[in-house]
Amino acid sequence: MIIGVPKETKDQENRIALTPDACWTLTQAGHKVLVERSAGAGSSFGDEQYADAGVALVEGPAEVYGRADMVVKVKEPLPPEYSLLRAGQLLFCYLHLAAEPVLADTLLTRQVTAIAFETVQINDGSLPLLAPMSEIAGRLSVQVAARLLERTSGGPGKLLGGAIGVSPSEVAVLGAGSVGTAAAQVALGMGAHVTVLDIKMERLRYLKEVLHGNLTVLASNTANIAATVRNADVLIDAVLVPGGRTPRLVTRQMVSTMAPGSVIVAVDIDQGGAVETCRPTSHSQPTFVAEGVTHYCVTNMPGAVSHTATQALSIAILPYVLRLANLGFARAVGGDARFAPGVNTYAGVVTHPKVAEALGKTYVPLDEAMRVSRSA
Repeated sequence: MIIGVPKETKDQENRIALTPDACWTLTQAGHKVLVERSAGAGSSFGDEQYADAGVALVEGPAEVYGRADMVVKVKEPLPPEYSLLRAGQLLFCYLHLAAEPVLADTLLTRQVTAIAFETVQINDGSLPLLAPMSEIAGRLSVQVAARLLERTSGGPGKLLGGAIGVSPSEVAVLGAGSVGTAAAQVALGMGAHVTVLDIKMERLRYLKEVLHGNLTVLASNTANIAATVRNADVLIDAVLVPGGRTPRLVTRQMVSTMAPGSVIVAVDIDQGGAVETCRPTSHSQPTFVAEGVTHYCVTNMPGAVSHTATQALSIAILPYVLRLANLGFARAVGGDARFAPGVNTYAGVVTHPKVAEALGKTYVPLDEAMRVSRSA
C-alpha cells in the first residue's frame, strides 16, 4: 500500500502523524511511504531522518494525496485540502466531525473512507488513539491555566498552590476521563484544591482512591456544576461524548459568577465544548475574555509540545496503520472490532451513530454500507 503523510496545515500544528521509526517499520513491511518535505520539522524530525527510513520525500500535498492509497495525518483536512481527497481513499486522522459539518459533507460527497482516531474503541470502551493526546492536553491545560493566572499574563496574580498561610487556588475539572484525570493529577501536584465532577460514580470513586492531595469529587448535576464554577479560579472543561457533540453544561450565567480574571480551558472544544461562552481559538490567538473570564480554547493543544506529542501519537497509531496497510480496509475492519466505531464515513454515508446524530444525517451501519458497496 502507498501511505501518504502530508504536512499539517492547521495553525501552528507542528506534529506529524508518523515518526521516522514508524515509517521505517512500514517500509520494512513492504509498503511505500510518501512524506511531504519538512513535514516533521516542527517536531524536530528532519527530512534526512525520513530518507534514512526509506521514505520517499515529495514536494507538496497534491502529490501526497494524489498518490496515496491511505493518508495518515494528525488533524482534520482544512478547506485547501478538500479538493485533493478522492473516492475510495482512506483518511486516518483526528476528525471531530460532530463539530465539522462542512468537512463531513465533503467526505461524503467525495466518498472518502474516513477513520477517526478519536472514535477507534476497544471492548472496555476506552479510546486508545485519543488517550495519549488527551493525557497530554490534560497536563497542558493546568500549565496554561497557571500561566494565565499570573499577573504578568493579565491574570489576578494567583499561584495555584497558594503559599504558607495563603489558601491554594480552586481548580474545577468537568469530566473524569483521560483529560480530566491528567489535569487533576497535575493540579494536585502543584498544590491546588481540585474538584472533579462526573456522572459516573464508579469513576469518581476510583479517582478518590488513587489520587492524593486536596481533592473533592462531586456528582455532575446542574446545582453542583453551578456552585463549583462560581468558586473556581480555573475551570478545565474535559467532557467527552465519543463521536458526538459535547453537551452544554456550563451556561453563560454560570460563567458570569466567576471572579474576574478567572480562567477556563476548554480541552473539549474540538467537539463543541461544554461551556456556552467558549469558541475555538488557535495557538496564534489562544485566548479571549467573556464575562470577565479568560478563555483558552485552542483546538490542537498538544501541538505546543509537538516532539513529545508526535512520538506518543505515532506509537499509538502505528499498529492500526500497519494492520490497514497489510490487510487492506475490508479485511482489517472485518477482523478487528476496534475499527468499526472508528469508521465515520464510507462510500458516501455516515457509519458512526453519534456522528450521524450530531450532523442530522442518516446512520448506516458499516457492515450494511459495505454490503451495499460490494453489490453496486
